[in-house]
Amino acid sequence: MLLSSRLTRCLALPPATTTTVLHDIASKQAKSVAKVILKKGKTQLFRDGSPMVYSGAVDSIIGRPPPKTGDVVLVADGAQKPIGWGLYNSSSMFCVRLMQLEEEVSGDPSCALNVEKLLETRIDAAVNLRKNLGLPSATTDAYRLVNSEGDRLSGLIIDVFGDIAVIASSAAWVEKYKEHIKKCISGLGVINSVVWRPSTDILKEEGLDLTDLDQEVSESTDRVKVVENGISYMISLDGQKTGFYADQRENRRFISTICDGQKVLDMCCYTGGFALNAACGHALDVTGIDSSSPALELANQNIVLNNLDPERISFVKQDATSFMKNAASRNEAWDIVILDPPKLAPRRKVLQSASGMYRNLNSLAMRLTKPGGFLMTCSCSGAMTQSGQFLPVLQGAASMAGRKITLVRQTGAACDHPIDPSYPEGAYLTNILLRVA
Repeated sequence: MLLSSRLTRCLALPPATTTTVLHDIASKQAKSVAKVILKKGKTQLFRDGSPMVYSGAVDSIIGRPPPKTGDVVLVADGAQKPIGWGLYNSSSMFCVRLMQLEEEVSGDPSCALNVEKLLETRIDAAVNLRKNLGLPSATTDAYRLVNSEGDRLSGLIIDVFGDIAVIASSAAWVEKYKEHIKKCISGLGVINSVVWRPSTDILKEEGLDLTDLDQEVSESTDRVKVVENGISYMISLDGQKTGFYADQRENRRFISTICDGQKVLDMCCYTGGFALNAACGHALDVTGIDSSSPALELANQNIVLNNLDPERISFVKQDATSFMKNAASRNEAWDIVILDPPKLAPRRKVLQSASGMYRNLNSLAMRLTKPGGFLMTCSCSGAMTQSGQFLPVLQGAASMAGRKITLVRQTGAACDHPIDPSYPEGAYLTNILLRVA
């Protein structure tokens, strides 16, 4: 929603009805700080920590001149008492991304209204959390360092691959503070190179001019070798997302523990993550299927990189639906089938049609699973995960396939992808292991 459509009063800030620490700090700023006033009845959601102030929750904006995208603003209740501060956007449906609440500022005012200081503090906290989780380690140097709202830096994602940090930007404020973010990451000591990956589709919705948003991937860092749970991968920083799906790390490791002597099919295998773990877990035979030639080129490099027997693991370029239909027509079956399709429901409004696609894909996958075998099926669509409809979709798929399923294991993203409970929308990945009878 554009700024012109909001109720905006270009007035000087009036005195707050109740003095707060944030109000006192704001009053001492050289430049006046605008206030975003919430509608009656909308305040508690944000007092409880929800970081995304949507336009519909805003009653008015007070300040002269009006705030611009990327500006620091106070967020206040109907009595104009600040409940926190955040970063403003004049174009996005999210008017403000809240960065700190009044209670936090009262306990430690050092970061109040200071984005640079807050970035340093939050990134340091993210580094310490990963260290406490054992990341990086001698066996894993690919992991997520900053997970947007989960690390209380909404719109900022940072993945680390060895000594390279790939920064995915999906908020206007992140672009505004780009150089300081890069400085913070470069100063960590273990990072020798920083790659900036703007999420152009999302940033367009943030109202940014995308002509200047070039993805910074040099030829020297296009392909990088990383290690995860002792398995080596060659990854492309010019590939999907940041180049590697660290969110499935713990699920890939689990697959390696149940594949001994099994025949395994890895659908939508990308660069071979699950397939390689199955092979390293002593699977008898592993087949990976994907429609992307660049991904399969890397997958085949990863076979060599890990000294695996090409007679036991192979990759085939083919459309997932076509492969499964053809295999079913030949009555082929596998002990373990893994299905990890791309995001089919990027928005809630397409959830119904996406549900049909998930149902059809999983029905085919179940037909290819031997009776008593396992199907590990995934959804990386936040709309599907948050709807709670994935299991009912899988039950519908089982009915279509004439099979009976039992839920054995249900997980999400790895532990370096923390979620803020006040922002459940941060949960996007569902990984389910089914026994298929």
